[in-house]
Amino acid sequence: MTRKSIDLQIDTSPEWAPTVLADFDTFLLDHANCERKAFAFAMSLVAKYPDRTKLIGTLIDLAQEELEHFREVYTLIEQRGLALRRDDPDPYIQQLIAVARHGRDERLIDRMLISSVIETRGAERFQILAETIDDEQMRDFYERLWKAEKKHAHQFAHILLEEFDEDRVYPRLRELMTIEAEIVPTLELRPALH
Repeated sequence: MTRKSIDLQIDTSPEWAPTVLADFDTFLLDHANCERKAFAFAMSLVAKYPDRTKLIGTLIDLAQEELEHFREVYTLIEQRGLALRRDDPDPYIQQLIAVARHGRDERLIDRMLISSVIETRGAERFQILAETIDDEQMRDFYERLWKAEKKHAHQFAHILLEEFDEDRVYPRLRELMTIEAEIVPTLELRPALH
């Protein structure tokens, strides 16, 4: 198997970083919720597909990393005197999940590939923050997360190849990347990861 590139089809707006930096506390709260949901999602796949034994170990590893990222963001939130709060549904995520196919295999493929798309966008945005933010501690933190998200994006796609042929995985990933490129320009800019 050759490692295939997972590339976004459009870049994040240059206005995204100033929007985030203008209300960084709100961004951190959103970021924490994203990490919490990523952990929960990986574990939900373990619970929903216990028969997919080739996927389980990597999904557990992913979940542990996402939980650690949640812990790190939560520590930053505590240091700023903030408290976690319920978050509103994320329109970006909702629109991506809405295109997931039905059928046991198709749903698994799509949910994991949608996670790959989300992690790819997250990596791009963490890179933007790492290159934009003035605070050295935060710059280092987001540089580390950028690399982790990029790794996760590839992992979600590649572990599917343990269960499915490449021609069922990568063409669908390209379709989902095209859909993502259509969604992103329609979204309101806000101090949030997506």
